[in-house]
Formats: sequence, structure tokens, C-alpha cells
Amino acid sequence: MKKESVLRTKSYTFAVRVVKLCQYLQTEKKEYILSKQIIRSGTSIGALIYEAEYAQSNADFIHKFSISLKEANETIYWLSLLKDTSYLDVNLFNSFYKDCDEIICLLVSTIKTLKLKNP
Repeated sequence: MKKESVLRTKSYTFAVRVVKLCQYLQTEKKEYILSKQIIRSGTSIGALIYEAEYAQSNADFIHKFSISLKEANETIYWLSLLKDTSYLDVNLFNSFYKDCDEIICLLVSTIKTLKLKNP
């Protein structure tokens, strides 16, 4: 059995939360446009991390993690927009923001380490 990485686990758990958030936004808030944006970017983070597992080269691995980082940053944008348009309350926003920011920090650290080892 394959050993799970913290980044894989956190990104998958975050994606599950994003899917549930999207369900909440659509059923409770009747919001359909922004929820589609955040589900796309929020679930792409983990999908790219999983995809990197079978990268063709170190450069490809770094590239997939870099795209995942961009998706995480975009997710922060959608979360902020949902908060500032009153679709998310501050507590829910803070919870999602904290999780996404933690993933961003892990991605940045991993990318930097990989670039140092593979210039």
C-alpha cells in the first residue's frame, strides 16, 4: 500500500469540503455561478497533486505542483469574493482560508525544495 503524504491528504480533505460547500451554496444560498468556479479550482488542487505522482520527469512534477499552487491561489480569490458578497460568513471563510493557506505553504515549500535538489 502506498504511503500517504500530508499534502495529498490535506488537498483531498479540502476538496471534499469544497464539494460540500458548493452543495451548501447551491441549495441554501441559491448561488450557482461562483460555486462552479470554486469547485473547479478547489478540487483541481488535489487532482494535480495526485497527477504529479506519475509525472514523466522532475520538471513535470514541479510543473504540476506549480499549477496546483496557482489553483490554490485562485481558490483564495473565490473564497474572498464569496465572503465579500455575503455568501460565506466570516467564520466559514476563515476555516476554508486557513486550510487553503496551509496547502499553499506546503506547496511552496515542496516546490522550493524540489527546485534546489533539481536545478
